Amino acid sequence: MLKGIDPRLNADVLYALRSMGHGDTVVLTDTNFPSEACARDTVLGELLRLENLTLAEATEAVLSVLPLDTFVDDFAMRMEIDGDPAKIAPVIAETQKAIDAAEGRPRPMVSVERFAFYDLAREAFAIIQTGERRFYGNVIFRLGVITPEE
Repeated sequence: MLKGIDPRLNADVLYALRSMGHGDTVVLTDTNFPSEACARDTVLGELLRLENLTLAEATEAVLSVLPLDTFVDDFAMRMEIDGDPAKIAPVIAETQKAIDAAEGRPRPMVSVERFAFYDLAREAFAIIQTGERRFYGNVIFRLGVITPEE
């Protein structure tokens, strides 16, 4: 156990998040996402798991150590629902609350069409599969920076 580190984050996930640089992306997926196949194409090249957590819980844990990018609009992306791209699924609404809490203000995610989302996932630094069983529980986060202390 490490002081100040969310105990829901395992060593493999912490290693991947620590290895990322500004602008790199990490994907959090539900259990139905083709995570294993997409993860082979990522920078890390292997699938990571937080399978005992919902998407919102995994988001809380990841964002406890990962600063989101403040220079771009696509700092957080969600997979669109087929046939209803403007609809916000409950799983995404919960995850948005976790993002807003981590950021200390509302910062809405941008939406990405499902097949474009798969392409972005393959280009990510890493993919983390959660235990989320609800459909369309997939997000991408873009790493920001930690500013120097004054």
